Amino acid sequence: MSVNQSRQSGEIEKCLGASTSSSEHFGHRAKRARLSGKLQDLPASPAEQYLQVKLPDEVVMNIFSYLLEQDLCRAACVCKRFSELANDPILWKRLYMEVFEYTRPMMHPEPGSFIKNIFIILSAPGKVADKVIIENTRDSTFVFMEGSEDAYVGYMTIRFNPDDKSAQHHNAHHCLEITVNCSPIIDHCIIRSTCTVGSAVCVSGQGASPTIKHCNISDCENVGLYITDHAQGIYEDNEISNNALAGIWVKNHGNPIIRRNQIHHGRDVGVFTFDHGMGYFESCNIHRNRIAGFEVKAYANPTVVRCEIHHGQTGGIYVHEKGRGQFIENKIYANNFAGVWITSNSDPTIRANAIFNGNQGGVYIFGDGRGLIEGNDIYGNALAGIQIRTNSCPIVRHNKIHDGQHGGIYVHEKGQGVIEENEVYSNTLAGVWVTTGSTPVLRRNRIHSGKQVGVYFYDNGHGVLEDNDIYNHMYSGVQIRTGSNPKIRRNKIWGGQNGGILVYNSGLGFIEDNEIFDNAMAGVWIKTDSNPTLRRNKIHDGRDGGICIFNGGRGLLEENDIFRNAQAGVLISTNSHPVLRKNRIFDGFAAGIEITNHATATLENNQIFNNRFGGLFLASGVNVSMKDNKIMNNQDAIEKAVNRGQCLYKISSYTSYPMHDFYRCHTCNTTDRNAICVNCIKKCHQGHDVEFIRHDRFFCDCGAGTLSNPCTLAGEPTHDTDTLYDSAPPIESNTLQHN
Repeated sequence: MSVNQSRQSGEIEKCLGASTSSSEHFGHRAKRARLSGKLQDLPASPAEQYLQVKLPDEVVMNIFSYLLEQDLCRAACVCKRFSELANDPILWKRLYMEVFEYTRPMMHPEPGSFIKNIFIILSAPGKVADKVIIENTRDSTFVFMEGSEDAYVGYMTIRFNPDDKSAQHHNAHHCLEITVNCSPIIDHCIIRSTCTVGSAVCVSGQGASPTIKHCNISDCENVGLYITDHAQGIYEDNEISNNALAGIWVKNHGNPIIRRNQIHHGRDVGVFTFDHGMGYFESCNIHRNRIAGFEVKAYANPTVVRCEIHHGQTGGIYVHEKGRGQFIENKIYANNFAGVWITSNSDPTIRANAIFNGNQGGVYIFGDGRGLIEGNDIYGNALAGIQIRTNSCPIVRHNKIHDGQHGGIYVHEKGQGVIEENEVYSNTLAGVWVTTGSTPVLRRNRIHSGKQVGVYFYDNGHGVLEDNDIYNHMYSGVQIRTGSNPKIRRNKIWGGQNGGILVYNSGLGFIEDNEIFDNAMAGVWIKTDSNPTLRRNKIHDGRDGGICIFNGGRGLLEENDIFRNAQAGVLISTNSHPVLRKNRIFDGFAAGIEITNHATATLENNQIFNNRFGGLFLASGVNVSMKDNKIMNNQDAIEKAVNRGQCLYKISSYTSYPMHDFYRCHTCNTTDRNAICVNCIKKCHQGHDVEFIRHDRFFCDCGAGTLSNPCTLAGEPTHDTDTLYDSAPPIESNTLQHN
């Protein structure tokens, strides 16, 4: 080992060097062969030549044995031979035992091993560490062995710069090596290594527990800091950057405490814990590493608290191959891939973190991943806040998942999991997507204020949706399509701008014991060959109809209470054929049940009462199967208006579509989209060329004031230009491709 130290007034203030002795046993030294040839320096006098060259080693050693440490250091500066002899362990052992009263030697008997229980503090003008450099080109520069619990090294640069960079010549050598049962303090040092196979700092073995603080471990050609084999230690306020491999490795039950370190710009991962590695990482800033900021693998189980993990060129945290770990109160943001990746039977705890503004998703769980995802604030990510796929089964609870540029939670490709008591809101796409054979359980969540659907089941998405509050979405609260068959029970679904539940394109589902209310369109839509089962739901106070079934929709509607809806309690249209059994349909502001457009139905044991327009209305050409229904005490406002000679528009305006006979007036050039009620035909179009069309749903265009001939039965015209025979169709979500 060479020691390069600044000199003041031409003298070394303090110098401590490492031995290059070839001794095999302490206290015995092989006789040195005398040097031959002449010195190449300045000409020496005969006396100087005799002392430096010809005097036997044993005599010189005997002379040196009378010197104290300062004189011995000065003698070492005379020539190469004196330097080698002055560093002999025998001399220093005597000094440390007799002069300084140490019971252990400074030098370890093995070649290349360093001192124990010693303070090394070097001085120089300006920034000391830049000017005081200890470097080795063959073996580990510093090695702390058993018993060096009181050693201190500070304020210097420590380098390992092997002459031969190939692996076979410096395998297992390090810049700084700390072994079993020693706990030195390394303070304010700059540590550099060009070794491609050994870490810059290696801490290994039971009882290895250094304190490394305020150091700079950077620009190394391997791992920066390597802690293994049950080693521990405290590592604080260090800068670890731009290393070729991980900034920190923790392996094989290593369990360090790592606080307030800057770990950044690594050419690999920031921190890598694997093979049962552990550790407590607190308040570190881990950023701009080429791979993940923090990687956990193969039963590793670190604890990471209040760190910032950000701007990773791939992900933030990557837990795989049965990794574990606790990640608590961290800020994980602006990573190029997911903020947290969990895969291959890993089971970490991700709790109370802020995971935000990622260039992809927030938390990505795939390939049989598990984990507890709890109490996190996940927002502003480019893809889903949480993505669960390929047989993964995490527990996701008490999180806020919001303001994402994509959906909130995306479960696909046979994803599973328990998702409970989360708040999912204000996401650009669906609050929750469930697709492609997935079967999650969503329980007691609040899913609201989304810019599309609340919960979207498609392409054979299944699972359980129970006890959730789903409200105030721009589309419907729940959509089910293309073979999906979820169990939807005991939810409150309200405030959807496109209805409560939409089942379409061969959707299925068991929809039971829900409360569906105050939706802008129908409480439940069933269309396009869908066949769900609705039982014991309360569907009420909708701003449109209660249940709307059309375009070949089917379904079993059983024991539901359908009441106080603005349009028909149940509307069945366009070749649909549901079964309605034991329902109560009452207190509606329009009809109880309306069936039109070649639809049919089976009606058994239903109670239909106190609806404003009437109980049951069948359009021309409709045939139904009916058994034991009770249609009673309805207000029959349409029949009463016809009997009083009123225009039906007076009771419906343009917001409702009462079913009765409607006509067309050829004299007034009405179109296929216009209809005229029977009383307007008799009064306003008396003597005109009129035609009966059919018995069906409509509002009267004559009363609405859209025809050239003014209505004499209605009040002021509304100038509405079109009659719609069915409620407006719901908006269907688009299925997007996701990576």
